[in-house]
Amino acid sequence: MTAKEVLVFEVSKNNFNTSVVLNSHKLPVLVEFMGVWSGPCIQMADRLAELATEFAGQFVFAKVDVDEQPALKKDYDVENVPCLKIFKDGEVVRTEEGLLNDTELRELLKSYGIYNQSDELRNQARQKHMSGDTIEAIALLTKAIQNEPKNTRVAMDMVQIFLDINELGQAKALFGRLPESDRLSDMGKSLLGQITFKDLADKTAGKEKLKARLSENASDFDACFDLAICLVAEHNYTAAMDSLFVIFEQNPEYKEGAAKEMIVNLSNMLAVNEPELAKEFRQRMGSALS
Repeated sequence: MTAKEVLVFEVSKNNFNTSVVLNSHKLPVLVEFMGVWSGPCIQMADRLAELATEFAGQFVFAKVDVDEQPALKKDYDVENVPCLKIFKDGEVVRTEEGLLNDTELRELLKSYGIYNQSDELRNQARQKHMSGDTIEAIALLTKAIQNEPKNTRVAMDMVQIFLDINELGQAKALFGRLPESDRLSDMGKSLLGQITFKDLADKTAGKEKLKARLSENASDFDACFDLAICLVAEHNYTAAMDSLFVIFEQNPEYKEGAAKEMIVNLSNMLAVNEPELAKEFRQRMGSALS
């Protein structure tokens, strides 16, 4: 094996021992038991293939089609797909069932010593930013991009910080320089959603004036809708949803269903970084519709 070889294989009963068991004495081998008919299986396989390219020569990714290889499925007690099994030194050392996202896959690889130094700096920057030391967070991200200029996740983290400190112009400028593939990624869509809401918030009367209008007239749905926009821009998602549901439950046809549309869009935007909150909002919408 060469250091830069991308190690991605489709394996069967015939070559499992060579491709998986023997290779696992040299490198970690991640085996995905999958069904080609399953969207989550394909999604995780594509992501693992991308990671195998990013970390070329550092781990093996092997794919097993459970429909074509029922014997392997039985040998390794696979009941549900996707099912990821990690082999080291000829043995299964870890099993993960269900779809893992990019962050979870990276954390899994990191537990076997496979990671980028720039991603470590990203994690440190995130912790600094969350603790209030944004200046140090920006310094760490600057160091990360110097270490690995091609790691566009660093740039997206910087966009998020600019949004958090209300530097909308810098956020928009940096976001606009990202490759299209990053802008269309889940994280990119989340950032674009935040940029859009901040732009919309700047065009409202402002949170305090909107609250004053609502205190005088609780049925001022225009004020309620604009207030939701301002709250989203401040990351106060629960309060924003409360405002939107007031409109949806009392006047579902307001502006041709604008409240429902924003609830759906906001839930989709939050699905990346706040999956539990997005799930809660979707369940609330389901209950309101039933």
